[in-house]
Amino acid sequence: MAVPPKFAGQKLLFAVPSSPAAGVPPAVHTLELYLDFVCPFSAKLFKTFYHSVIPLIKANPKWAGNLQILFRQQIQPWHPASTLVHEAALAVLRLAPARYWAFSDALFQAQLDYFDEFLVDESRNQTYRRLAKLAASVTGVDEDQIYGLLEIPPKVREGSHANGGNKVTDDLKVQIKTARLVGVHVSPTVIFDGVVANDISSSWTTDQWSEFLTKNVV
Repeated sequence: MAVPPKFAGQKLLFAVPSSPAAGVPPAVHTLELYLDFVCPFSAKLFKTFYHSVIPLIKANPKWAGNLQILFRQQIQPWHPASTLVHEAALAVLRLAPARYWAFSDALFQAQLDYFDEFLVDESRNQTYRRLAKLAASVTGVDEDQIYGLLEIPPKVREGSHANGGNKVTDDLKVQIKTARLVGVHVSPTVIFDGVVANDISSSWTTDQWSEFLTKNVV
């Protein structure tokens, strides 16, 4: 599935794609990772992939030039914080797209801080403020600028009920629609070249990923 240009930071491509034959446009394999920032299994998959598999891809010219990787945000609404942390990632995607994957790594590292039990007595804007502080520490973007995209402003006047969300709500809707279009229900889910790869598990080791890439990236 296509990636809108404004979400280009969700895509990794390490070399210029080559054409498979004369007169044929360049084409690459596509690996889509549907992940939820408050899902422990998503965190496990991301940690292995980001810190161990991506370096292997970069070091292998065949893989680097024939594979694009897409981070697909899979919001799980039964955890209220899922929406909030994904909104923070979208704020970073807008303000510092080159730091999107690094911030995703930071979110997974701090995942426990955003579990239900740790947010139940915190207001929504208080959570946004903490997320903005984390994002600023990773991206170098001003914390207030990030928070400005996330904050839910107080009602303008008595009786006002705009219910319009924040400044990344529309981007969040696109992320949700993307998952719905391909029928993704659980996290993590991996799609390779448009087909769900049910054999890929959050428990996969680096060697298993390497075996998969050797077999499929041709």
